[in-house]
Amino acid sequence: MSFQASEKSVRPRRKRSRVSLFAQGEPMIWLTGGGLAIALCMIIGLLSLILCNGIATLWPAPVPQFQTSDGAVYMGEVTRTESFRSNDEKVRVLQRKLVRTGNFEISGEHFTWINSHDVKAEIRPEWALVIERTAWGRFYGFPEGFTLGGEAVASAPGTVWEKFNEYHSAVSERRAKIRALETKEVGQVNRRLEKARLALRAVELRDGLDSSAWRTQQTKFLETEKTVTMEFKELQQEIGRLRAENSRYVLNLKTAQGKAVAIPLENIVRAYPANQLSITGKAEIYFSRWHEFLCDEPREANSEGGVFPAIFGTVIMTLLMSLAVVPFGVMAALYLREYAKPGLVVSAVRISINNLAGVPSIVFGVFGLGFFCYLVGASIDELFFASSLPNPTFGKGGILWASLTLALLTLPVVIVATEEALAAVPNSMREGSYACGGSKWQTIKRIVLPRAMPGIMTGMILAMARGAGEVAPLMLVGAVKLAPELPVDGVAPFIHAERSFMHLGFHIYDLGFQSQNSEAAKPMVFTTTLLLIVLIFLLNLLAVRLRTRLRRKFVSAAF
Repeated sequence: MSFQASEKSVRPRRKRSRVSLFAQGEPMIWLTGGGLAIALCMIIGLLSLILCNGIATLWPAPVPQFQTSDGAVYMGEVTRTESFRSNDEKVRVLQRKLVRTGNFEISGEHFTWINSHDVKAEIRPEWALVIERTAWGRFYGFPEGFTLGGEAVASAPGTVWEKFNEYHSAVSERRAKIRALETKEVGQVNRRLEKARLALRAVELRDGLDSSAWRTQQTKFLETEKTVTMEFKELQQEIGRLRAENSRYVLNLKTAQGKAVAIPLENIVRAYPANQLSITGKAEIYFSRWHEFLCDEPREANSEGGVFPAIFGTVIMTLLMSLAVVPFGVMAALYLREYAKPGLVVSAVRISINNLAGVPSIVFGVFGLGFFCYLVGASIDELFFASSLPNPTFGKGGILWASLTLALLTLPVVIVATEEALAAVPNSMREGSYACGGSKWQTIKRIVLPRAMPGIMTGMILAMARGAGEVAPLMLVGAVKLAPELPVDGVAPFIHAERSFMHLGFHIYDLGFQSQNSEAAKPMVFTTTLLLIVLIFLLNLLAVRLRTRLRRKFVSAAF
């Protein structure tokens, strides 16, 4: 007994096994939850930055007047304030303000930095007017008089402001009518003349100059030219009459430096006394600017005005891209998953598709420019539009080629998502359909596709989201800084796939990096970015609703 007890006493203790930290669930929960929290904070921070800056851009600001220690006087809207380090040992940190002083035709600059320590006096003049113009940017000044037909009818600031409000609406209506005549009516007249010229050129190429068909066509062309010339003169007379009427109304202003300036009311888009506005008045101007931003064309090198052509072009291009990529992507995925036998060729195709998803988008733009524009488009011009050459019709960038280029860019997304959705359908359902006598296509149509439809729609949503935000390929295959004519209008054939277009993504790039007045365009970058995010969200929401309806329809009708 003593021997056994001694043996137990000298037996080494068993070491407690250490449990790996990764084998426990709680640390991994905290780790993954922390990753999700960081990702959400980054997304919320980015969206908050865009939302706050985008919404606040169009809110009217007060107009202070600064007098500096050197005797200079500045007046304008303070756009931002920042701190900087000084060489003075007593005052290390100073502040300065970026003031939008406008009056570019006088000062030669839109913005001025003013150091806070140099400001001798700062006031907010009661009658400081902000004038938003069709050209030359904003103007800041004081009302000095109102001229009607060369005769001064008001001089006091209050009376001048009343006269401005009395006549500005009618002047704006005439300006809009002039714009419609110049863009629509004159454009239609020019298109008729160009159509007649191209018809004559086509007969010349087909039958020659000595043929009777050419002489007959020439007679028609001369008649059309005579009619068009008369219509053009009438339009020019109407435009001249409207311009002469608008030129009678002139607003006389004085700058903060005392220089007198006369601005015709025709050149004024909007004016308001910034330091007299109530909350209601500011809200009225704010929503008026939003209406202009969403419904009008851009002006002032895209830094002012609206973005309606860009909104329209983005939506049309995204829809055309979806119509092109979804059918071909689904058919390719169906063949790879349902018909093709596994082997080296199928594996190589799948690897190529996955690699295609990682190709830079600018490469697709170069391919679209070379293949669609210079090869396919040039061939179409030679076959059907030879009379227009050497001016290309389809042999240049257009919304059709841009949509097809982005369809190629997003094709791997649709194929991969569709394949995954098809693979998720249980094979037992296919075998049950075959057992009931269904053919291969009947099984795919009635069993597989309805079950895979949500996944297919998810691929389409991802493709739309990526395609709508791409910019690099569009710079080569159709997106332009300003497109006066929309790709879809009321003129036959109504859809003009060969036309260039504006795009919100390209508009953001142009504002941020190509604008002449970069400081004025910087706030508009946030507003346009916010609009693009909202537009993509609405397109995705529409696709999600469509996916939900299709899911209910096909799944309920599957059996």
